[in-house]
Amino acid sequence: MQDLLTKFENLTIQSDFIFKKVMSRKRICKHLLEELLQIEIADIKYLEAEKTLEPEYTSRGIRLDIIVADDKNTHYNLEMQVKNNKNPETDTYVLPKRSRYYQALLDIDLLQKGQPYDLLPPTFIIFICVFDFFEKGNYVYTFKKRCLENLELELPDEATTMLLNTKGTHGDISKDIKSFYDYVNNHIVTTDFTKQIDDEISYLKLDTKVRREFMLMEARLLDERREGKAEGIAEGEANANIATAKRLLSMGLNVQDIAKATSLSIDQVEALKAE
Repeated sequence: MQDLLTKFENLTIQSDFIFKKVMSRKRICKHLLEELLQIEIADIKYLEAEKTLEPEYTSRGIRLDIIVADDKNTHYNLEMQVKNNKNPETDTYVLPKRSRYYQALLDIDLLQKGQPYDLLPPTFIIFICVFDFFEKGNYVYTFKKRCLENLELELPDEATTMLLNTKGTHGDISKDIKSFYDYVNNHIVTTDFTKQIDDEISYLKLDTKVRREFMLMEARLLDERREGKAEGIAEGEANANIATAKRLLSMGLNVQDIAKATSLSIDQVEALKAE
């Protein structure tokens, strides 16, 4: 319990839990979008914080941190990305195709059955990265679809993906975005905007309901990890027993003895023998 309390007290804006709470404050989220895109937004509405998109039971579901829509029906998905994860099996970074998947499922969620495609609203998928994915030093990497044969031609699908690099060193960003980067990186308050964020985090940590919510969430995650580990151990033992049974069969031992040696049922060993 004390470890969880200490962990809660040490949370920063880099934590998904705190990031979602802070960006759920309209004045902060709205200002961040205005400063980042250099636009004026009259108002934003929250579609759902940490929305789960899972269109088919066979598909991989995703949990989106923050989804908001502005007064012009442009939709924004904001995500905090602390680790530049790789798939150990393929040794490839997952972020590019993760952004592709987020865009696809967000579009499916935004278009109701039977509606024409042109009703899809403009979207921005925005990853706030605490690392430089492309290692070019840009503060921001913005992506839209362009024609390779004529780069002046842009596919007007109104879908934009932005990777924000809080470790960037050059580019055109506002004072408040730069101060936000400094705050994400080093917890440094340099502007009124980051003071608002820092104050909000302080208020959150004094809120007993927020603290209880975090501790319940952590307890659930711990239980899930334990269950997953136990299932993995059980599966590993079952696989080992099957492998042993196959070896013993190849050595000519009888089914009854193999069943006793491996804790498999006679029917299971008979099935392996039939294979």
